[in-house]
Amino acid sequence: MSTKLIYALTFTIFLVTIPIIGVGILKLEFLFSIVVPYLALAIFFLGSIHRVVLWSTSPQPFNITLSAGQNKSFRWIRTSYVESPHSKFGVILRMITEVLLFRSLLRNERVKTHESRWLVFTPKKGLWFLAMIFHYSLLVIVLKHLRFFFEPTPFFLDLILRIDKFFELSLPSLSLTEVLVLVGTVGLLLRRILSKEIKYISLFGDYFILLLILTLVLTGILLKHSFRVDLLDVKRFCIGLFTFNPHVPSKVGLTFYVHLFFVSVLLVYFPYSKLVHAKGVFFSPTRNLPNNSRQKRYINPWNYPVKVKSYEEWEEEYRDMLKEANIPLDKEEKGP
Repeated sequence: MSTKLIYALTFTIFLVTIPIIGVGILKLEFLFSIVVPYLALAIFFLGSIHRVVLWSTSPQPFNITLSAGQNKSFRWIRTSYVESPHSKFGVILRMITEVLLFRSLLRNERVKTHESRWLVFTPKKGLWFLAMIFHYSLLVIVLKHLRFFFEPTPFFLDLILRIDKFFELSLPSLSLTEVLVLVGTVGLLLRRILSKEIKYISLFGDYFILLLILTLVLTGILLKHSFRVDLLDVKRFCIGLFTFNPHVPSKVGLTFYVHLFFVSVLLVYFPYSKLVHAKGVFFSPTRNLPNNSRQKRYINPWNYPVKVKSYEEWEEEYRDMLKEANIPLDKEEKGP
């Protein structure tokens, strides 16, 4: 087992003990239900704004668009409008496929050497599938949690809840979303543990974020099926938190505080981890620029005014040396 995985697992267990000791023994319900969530939200918003400002003000010296298709050239050559867009509309289409369908991840390829010593490229569809069910299951779960912050519940949340309820697998209600998010999280974690190549490049943060999300999912499932809480009290707590009229929930157990604490840890960790790619993809110069270098010159924003010479001026300055070297001149000297 990787030492980085052991460190991440140990740190996750340590985080679990913090709300257990703080609430279960020291009775610090106000700290863990009011102070910690507000502090986490402040760090999340300030850190996210700092990241966005930093990205948006960073100079971009080159048009470094990456494409997987034919760019626009002659009329008789068919162009790939989405894979290699030359207009803003094409860039928007490419960004939509990137954000909603993980286009570049689907094109992520595995390279192997065949017996005949040919390189064989195969797409990693398994990784793409795990990422899809992981991200979309988390999205559905986050949207379902929004019902705790609105009164009355908006119609689109009711629709999402009905659709998710339609895919319940057992009694008590175990939804398909809960199963899929577990499959996606555990699958991505096992990929980092079992694959030698991925294990070699994995860092502490790569393991920790998956263990963090896995703990969140497991405590949420436990709250739903084993350690039930008063949902009305939870809703009053959430609405009070976001209307700056907070109150300490009284009809919730220790598992709820563990779940809430890990939500706060996720908010704090988000702007400073790889999770920030959720916003960073929109600022990536390999995604948000058109491949129009043949139609439009890209000006380096780092350029500063410099004194330059035209070729005529240069030739005039070094005329004697050029003539001695028998280099032809564009402009011959006029006779007397």
